[in-house]
Amino acid sequence: MRIVDNIKVWGEPLENAVSQAVTCSKYGDVLGVALMADHHKGYSQPIGGVVAYRNMISPSGVGYDIACGNKAVRTNLMWEDIRDQIATIMDNINSTISFGVGRNNPTPVDHELFDDASWKLFDTIEPGLQHKLKTLARNQLGTVGSGNHFVDIFVEEATGKVWIANHFGSRGFGHKVASGFLNLAAGRQFSGKAPGESMDQPPTLFDLNSEMGDMYWDAMTLAGRYAYAGRDYVIEQVLGILGTSAEYAVHNHHNFAWKEQHMGEEVVVVRKGATPLASGQLGFVGGSMGDISVIVEGIHSEENTESFRSTVHGAGRTMSRTQAAGKMNYKLRTRMGGEISEAQMHEAIRAYGVELRGAGTDESPFVYKKLQDVLNAHANTLKINHVLRPVGVAMAGGNEFDPYKD
Repeated sequence: MRIVDNIKVWGEPLENAVSQAVTCSKYGDVLGVALMADHHKGYSQPIGGVVAYRNMISPSGVGYDIACGNKAVRTNLMWEDIRDQIATIMDNINSTISFGVGRNNPTPVDHELFDDASWKLFDTIEPGLQHKLKTLARNQLGTVGSGNHFVDIFVEEATGKVWIANHFGSRGFGHKVASGFLNLAAGRQFSGKAPGESMDQPPTLFDLNSEMGDMYWDAMTLAGRYAYAGRDYVIEQVLGILGTSAEYAVHNHHNFAWKEQHMGEEVVVVRKGATPLASGQLGFVGGSMGDISVIVEGIHSEENTESFRSTVHGAGRTMSRTQAAGKMNYKLRTRMGGEISEAQMHEAIRAYGVELRGAGTDESPFVYKKLQDVLNAHANTLKINHVLRPVGVAMAGGNEFDPYKD
């Protein structure tokens, strides 16, 4: 860990992300800001950025994919049990689970979450808004989205055990909540047309004790529960495909805000692309499709305290999506340019032993740091409990339009 412009930074500092972190430190009542080793530039708050506010909440800091996170489970299967069926398994996952922007679940899921009284808050904002958002959420529960969101099968080589993991958030519902409250903060209607955030704009902030802050907190919390329900549902679907059950689970967000105690104060910790990891707390950290993923556990240390008990959420990109895949022509549904070809990507993942469904070259192994290098920067804050190698990866196709993929 090092200090750069009064920002605590793990890993190699990226100037544009550090600059964003400095901006975040200057707005609102901020206890401190930290950048995890997978940090890179994001919307308003850097990905891998952690900001601790006194009695404030930042909807731009939490971001558009509220409660994006991971769930990982260890099954009672051994790799030898499914090795010969992995292609069929991945076909079944790809055909059973909906991937992509705006996709609905062919079989709408009835969940107790939809009876929660918190949905009523939306009708206090706009007449009929509750029904509109609940319908969207109900239709999309259990779908995965695009970008770096995935459903993977892993093998733990130390034990031969089969694991399942997924990565996605609150889908269109979370995006509507985020854009709606950013609209309200700017004096627009919740459902009005938003111009979109600038990457470099200062954070949008609400006082936690204000009506707006209270409503956003409740809406964010509801989106968090929705994201958990979606990840639970998808894991159950894959367990059903495998004909097995889970014997161990790890589940948490990395785009969210938490009320926590730090440095003797109660603060709101906004983590964008950063995983909470207190001493003894578990987290799943995913690498690329051609690299390991891990289950980590926080340890009690001075560095862990300095990080606001946080760690990375992934390996971190080394190449932009456009640089990797080229510029997309969405009318023609084709890309032009790009440094990584599909042939290169498929050759790399075949060599690593991965059965791939979907994904574009902007998610290839070539565009990410090696996860172990990133984890090494946090060696004084965590320990690695399980090392997992991907054997099956399912993602949306490479030509999905999603302006907020990261």
